[in-house]
Amino acid sequence: MRKLFGTDGVRGVANLEPMTSEIAMQLGRAAAHIFMRRAGRHQIIIGKDTRISGYMLESALTAGICSMGVDVLLVGPMPTPAIAFLTRSMRADAGVVISASHNPYQDNGIKFFSGDGFKLPDEVEARIEQLIVSDEISHLRPTADLIGKAYRIDDAEGRYIEFVKRSLPKELDFQGIKLVVDCANGAAYKVAPTVLRELGAHVEVIGNKPDGMNINAGCGAVHPEQLQEAVRQRQADIGIALDGDADRAIFVCEQGKIVDGDHVMASLALDMQQHGQLTKQTIVGTVMSNFGLELSMAKAGITLVRTPVGDRYLLERMLADGYNFGGEQSGHFIFLDHNTTGDGLISALQMLSLMKRTKKPLSELVKAMSPVPQVLLNVTVKQKPVLESIPDIHRAIQESEQRLNGSGRVVVRYSGTEPLLRIMIEGEQDSLIHEVAENLAKVVRVHIG
Repeated sequence: MRKLFGTDGVRGVANLEPMTSEIAMQLGRAAAHIFMRRAGRHQIIIGKDTRISGYMLESALTAGICSMGVDVLLVGPMPTPAIAFLTRSMRADAGVVISASHNPYQDNGIKFFSGDGFKLPDEVEARIEQLIVSDEISHLRPTADLIGKAYRIDDAEGRYIEFVKRSLPKELDFQGIKLVVDCANGAAYKVAPTVLRELGAHVEVIGNKPDGMNINAGCGAVHPEQLQEAVRQRQADIGIALDGDADRAIFVCEQGKIVDGDHVMASLALDMQQHGQLTKQTIVGTVMSNFGLELSMAKAGITLVRTPVGDRYLLERMLADGYNFGGEQSGHFIFLDHNTTGDGLISALQMLSLMKRTKKPLSELVKAMSPVPQVLLNVTVKQKPVLESIPDIHRAIQESEQRLNGSGRVVVRYSGTEPLLRIMIEGEQDSLIHEVAENLAKVVRVHIG
């Protein structure tokens, strides 16, 4: 069996390996075995997004977990960060999310949270894989009343809604703010509008009619064009686009323009610093964060620490060094003072709070940083060899760096979840970085495209 876990759990086309019901059941058995750490009954929470394949995988996971003598708590469609919270709140041994996040509905994924609400470290994922491959636990078959049971948790939505609202001061509300929220026909289609309305905002909702096959389809954080148009037409103060599992948020200002994650980080970091809430005067970004973010933070006495792309790497660095705020251009923001993983709704509330307290529109707040010109190209690849092992590609990357002559950056990396090579070029001259990116993409297409 090939390696199951990628950068964000197990992911693939639903009903094809590794996203089959057979492997889902084995994952359930292996995870149940690993998380049985204390005496007495054990519980694992399972949540999912709105994909049609979620029913199949949920049933298989439930069967596998129950077959090991562990109970299952089913919460239905809920955001990924809600499962992280509920796992902690309900004292469960672990949490499982069935979702492929921003991918199209044909895909699905399975990711785990430990009892403390954090994603699993690499060594635990490796142990789960080992248990599946080795058949080490195939003989473990509890019988009679030792078999696990499955329960529906009816108040899960309400628990999470109240948790999210508690990330704001009690005296703060969003009266007078008109917003549009795009739920991507995904996991937050119920909870997101409810939270925002209960906090007093005037809320228009799109992307809230999931049918199992329209998640992320022309909507949500991956496709915010519909949201941009809705913000302009309805003269809203802000637009908020969540992705399929609602762990990230993309914002649209009152002019209908997309605000990327670097601008969001800059404005929120400066506000946190002003109120003494930014731990160690440091934020955590990735290698893809614009150099302009680094410059603007340095002017304010804030350090930007960079990690590889992926919220798990942000989180690892934040936990290791004691930082409390990090994020990505893509809209993943981690507020460790509020949740143990990226949470699109908490991110939205923090930005709305800043608008309300400062009485400034989003278009004004994003001026906290000035970006350096940046171009990002995604090249579809048939395989993912080590780039240094292909002389022509390695040479092309070196030549790209030489052409920028110290005035920019070249970042080339594979997507962890899709068959893509991402080429990011950053520099002072817009025409030059586009030319460099296109030339590099041509070489890549010849060899691995």
